Amino acid sequence: MDVLFTRYLGTFADGLWVTVQFTVVGFVGAMILGVVLATFRISPVPYLRGIGLLYVEIFRNVPLVSLLILVVYGLPEIGITIDYLPSVMMAMVLVGAAFACEVFRTGINAIPAGQVEAGRAIGLGFFGVLREIVFPQATRSMVQPIVTLFIGILLSSSLAGVVGVMDLTAQVSYINNREALGLVTFLVAAVIYASIALGAGALGARLEVRFRVLR
Repeated sequence: MDVLFTRYLGTFADGLWVTVQFTVVGFVGAMILGVVLATFRISPVPYLRGIGLLYVEIFRNVPLVSLLILVVYGLPEIGITIDYLPSVMMAMVLVGAAFACEVFRTGINAIPAGQVEAGRAIGLGFFGVLREIVFPQATRSMVQPIVTLFIGILLSSSLAGVVGVMDLTAQVSYINNREALGLVTFLVAAVIYASIALGAGALGARLEVRFRVLR
């Protein structure tokens, strides 16, 4: 056990840093693209709704590991070469955005139609209604689903090792292969993942209470 924290502390730190990068970029990118897609889904323009629906149906039903392999190994076959880290981030954003879109759309649909009509009655356009009425209220009901999305992106980052990226899980596997420590190394990794996820859950719970008070 001691060897993990003496000889391989730097290795753990390197893997954790890669995992943090994947999680942050994947989450932020998914949120931004998810907002755009949710706007498409509720747009009065039929073809925009179609684009949003098609995207969600495709990427919500494609396994992330399959998309990772397609992006990392498939794109170079057609002349598009991207480094491994950006490739994994792109795949995570594409999949995460489909789920983020549904989180936003569900939150938006929870707003009473009368409030939307009232916004239009006072002269707000489509984007004005979204900005001033819909999104501020919808955010209150979306805190926990957003936290769940963050945790899902965190855990899905462990698939990066499939395409040779040395994230936390891949580094743990590397250490285990060298030292034959059995489940100990993976237990340490599990504790790290669980600590981040529980921390995010606790933050989400506090934000939810805060929004409830503001309501």
